[in-house]
Amino acid sequence: MSNSWEFIIDFTWLSLFIAVAAVLKARIPALQRFIIPTSMIAGFMGLIVGPEVIGWISFDLDRLGDLVYHLMAIGFIALSLKERNVEKKPGMLNAGMFIVSTYLVQGVLGFGILLILMMTIYPDIFPGVGLLLPLGFGQGPGQAYSIGTQWEQLGLTGGGNLGLTIAGIGFIWATVIGIILMNILTKNKRYTSNSTSNAAHHDKVIEELEPDEIPLSDAMDKLSFQMALIGVIYLVTYLTIVGLGNVLTPLGTYGETFSQLLMGFHFIIGSLYAILFRWILNRLRDKGVHLEHKPNNYLLQRISGFSFDYMIAASISAISIYALREYAFVVLLLTTVGGAATIFFTVWLCPRLFPQDKIPNVLGFYGMLTGTISTGMALVKAVDPKFKSNATENMVMGSATAIMFGIPLLLILNIPIVGYVEQKPILYVYTFFALVAYLFMLMTIMHFRVKKQK
Repeated sequence: MSNSWEFIIDFTWLSLFIAVAAVLKARIPALQRFIIPTSMIAGFMGLIVGPEVIGWISFDLDRLGDLVYHLMAIGFIALSLKERNVEKKPGMLNAGMFIVSTYLVQGVLGFGILLILMMTIYPDIFPGVGLLLPLGFGQGPGQAYSIGTQWEQLGLTGGGNLGLTIAGIGFIWATVIGIILMNILTKNKRYTSNSTSNAAHHDKVIEELEPDEIPLSDAMDKLSFQMALIGVIYLVTYLTIVGLGNVLTPLGTYGETFSQLLMGFHFIIGSLYAILFRWILNRLRDKGVHLEHKPNNYLLQRISGFSFDYMIAASISAISIYALREYAFVVLLLTTVGGAATIFFTVWLCPRLFPQDKIPNVLGFYGMLTGTISTGMALVKAVDPKFKSNATENMVMGSATAIMFGIPLLLILNIPIVGYVEQKPILYVYTFFALVAYLFMLMTIMHFRVKKQK
């Protein structure tokens, strides 16, 4: 079969899983009783019948990863093009500080646990392994594998697989534990107050279309124009990333690393361009400029919903579980403590920072900070199927500002590496206290911002 069919075959298998999952969700009472996104059910079906478990279907995991990568950008560009409710503007600074503070909580626990293990039962272990916890949980498999692979050059055997292992278990925390957390929170009145979403009836939402939102056709179909807008913005995003990469790569290792980082945050760049485009259109409208075509909220919502459904199904189908066999004790200890701490920290702090839409924000950030942004979107979509809350904007804009707040953290990550190479264990202690000090600083700032909001 021609290689041109491979991508389409993967897409058709995902389509079959989503269709079967929708039927099962409608007919099995147990699935109706719990809030489980249909796309998640489809993803686990793909994982089970795929090459990692039964092996009935030979998915190419890298190709599924590419599908997730691009659908994520398309979905977020579509969401960002929608008319924005100024009363639900994203808390960019709060979200960015919350994301980085969660990294720090995971880092303090992970690095602290490895220091204890190094002083007791694992004297030869590199304590920096504990820092793979925030990389695997918070940043996802790509960053954890990249850093772990770099550490292999320092003598850490199987560092890349270790990063994937932690990220894989993080995905389990994000999905399985995330669904349990979702069903607990939706029954708690403390979290359902002041929410724009209705989790209890999310499967019975009736779409009431305004006359001007019905997808009619003229010289160009409205859906075609929405896709054309998304395509143009994605093209500008690609050209921006490539252009910056050409400028940064010759600057050396740091420039090359930052260029790769931009590739991973393509959906943020695309969202920012979409927001800028929408702002320009609104200014033109205010000045009385008539446009023959314009972004359509209804169609953009449908495009984003389609993108996220397939993205979620593909991302779960692409999980590699073979990496979970190694480093059993260390990994299970790290991920169990890290996962539990992430739940408590998110459930405690998120409602204080984002009191308007508590449940979508708690679930979205929890899913993102244990898995990837796609698992965060899956949990948000389950309780807020029309994305009426500000959770998705907080996640995207927060990821952008987290880059700024994350710079000191990137500098701290290099300290234990220097200590390991130069055989200076005292630098491990400096690393631990640097993580604690930065966490304390961010928590203090957020405390005063919450008081000011009240």
